[in-house]
Amino acid sequence: MDLNDKTLLITGGTGSFGKKLTSVFLSRYKLKRLIILSRDELKQYDMQQMFNNHPALRFFLGDVRDVDRLYRAFDEVDYIVHAAALKQVPAAEYNPFEAVKTNILGAQNVITAAIDRGIKQVIALSTDKAANPINLYGATKLCSDKLFIAGNAYAGKKSTRFSVVRYGNVVGSRGSVIPLFLKMRKTGVLPVTDKRMTRFWITLQQGVDFVLNTFNWMQGGEIFVPKIPTANIMDVAKAIAPQCKIEVKGIRPGEKLHEILISEDDGRKTFEYPDRFVIQPDFAWWGDTKSRKNGGKPVKEGFVYASNNNPIKLSAPEIKKIVEEFCKEDGKDLLQQANN
Repeated sequence: MDLNDKTLLITGGTGSFGKKLTSVFLSRYKLKRLIILSRDELKQYDMQQMFNNHPALRFFLGDVRDVDRLYRAFDEVDYIVHAAALKQVPAAEYNPFEAVKTNILGAQNVITAAIDRGIKQVIALSTDKAANPINLYGATKLCSDKLFIAGNAYAGKKSTRFSVVRYGNVVGSRGSVIPLFLKMRKTGVLPVTDKRMTRFWITLQQGVDFVLNTFNWMQGGEIFVPKIPTANIMDVAKAIAPQCKIEVKGIRPGEKLHEILISEDDGRKTFEYPDRFVIQPDFAWWGDTKSRKNGGKPVKEGFVYASNNNPIKLSAPEIKKIVEEFCKEDGKDLLQQANN
């Protein structure tokens, strides 16, 4: 898709994903404007310095909870990536009303403002925790996913289209185990909740590329799931700190032993492609189902895409390489710090 001379907006754009997406947008395209909407003025200031006050960048202070601010921010915008969310599981459990206001009511506000402002396409970021959720964060993101899918019907005859991208843990993102293990390495002890635990992993670059590619794929109403590798928590620990002792803490409230990206129920409407799965909407008013399949094959009955049955697995050396690349990309010599 040609984004040159277009205006794009990223909600929650000062986060790790937003900054990476901004870097890719500015390096690949000559944008008319790239609007970063977020709540934190300090993070916006730091991001301005990071990108040397790029002439295409605009920074809007605002919250997705405030629909009036969204109407102003979305004016003459072509495409939106919705990344704003409260995403820490313990914080959401302790502050449930706040998680609902941002993740659910905020999603509703984005949908309403996007339709009324005539946005062409909106991609909302989701999480593996939205599939068969057992914690409040996952439940709010599942609700958000449902809202964005239904937003295509809510748009009526207007041209705005909504789709969702769902993937697993982002390497090095806020709250990720990798920065924690790097920090704890110098203590000689790594805390592990359960030695059997597995997770899906995706790098920031992979996540950004997948989202950009999804703009070309989406017709509206789909949930796009990339084929990404799984890692066992013990392999992650061995890759980062093989000399450390492991202290088993037990699974925390709201935490799963294994994560799911596609449940068995979603599998009934899922099509497989070489690099992704696409969960199709299952309502008649979505239009031509044949064009939606686009060469994909339906998955087998009973299909579940979970971190413990994923055929793509990361070895400890592969994890170590990913960690080293993360440290280099992040501009921090975290490996050296961890050794000191």
